[in-house]
Amino acid sequence: MSKSQAEKLRVSDTIAVSTLWQVPRGATACYVLAHGAGAGMTHPFMESVASALAARNIATLRFQFPYMERGSKRPDPPKLCHATVRAAVALAREQIGLPLIAGGRSFGGRMASQAQAADPLPGVVGLAFLGFPLHPPKAPADERAEHLQDTTIPLLFLQGTRDELADLTLVTSLAKRLGKRATLELFEDADHSFHVRARSGRTDAQVFEQMMSDLVNWIDNIC
Repeated sequence: MSKSQAEKLRVSDTIAVSTLWQVPRGATACYVLAHGAGAGMTHPFMESVASALAARNIATLRFQFPYMERGSKRPDPPKLCHATVRAAVALAREQIGLPLIAGGRSFGGRMASQAQAADPLPGVVGLAFLGFPLHPPKAPADERAEHLQDTTIPLLFLQGTRDELADLTLVTSLAKRLGKRATLELFEDADHSFHVRARSGRTDAQVFEQMMSDLVNWIDNIC
């Protein structure tokens, strides 16, 4: 397979969505990477993640949810999102003989975890969340994470300490409840987009590089 390749993913008899592969030579694992609620697989953040992982010998398969493929701003019902994640994982398993990580950015990561909790995704050895959306803004709660108790594989949470969708106390408590299978990496002063203020003494680029290093180290440890 070429380093970068686009193809269609059939979710059902009537639904097909776009995908993007990025597979470096010598890849050791593949991250099936779902986008967030408001931006698709070609968003600069998603592009940056795929490129950074390729440079570290991790392949990625990005894909669109059907609503994003249609140009809609309203996310699909969870069952359709779960079916899309499941189809993407099946494609990755069929096309590339590597251990699979599922998850992704915010909403996409949550849909992947719900799919895994409902029925384990074949070939997936871990779930990695790039900002898990624990609750709506200014409404701290953790009900959105209850399904994670039904997962049994390793979980990685990359979270900013100023994330308005993941209260720091709640996300820390969640990781403790999930036990040894959960790894929580916190990025001081980062918000849900992993942006840090100038007074933090760090740049967004530095935070991103640390995120990618933490992600790859975790993948290497479980694969």
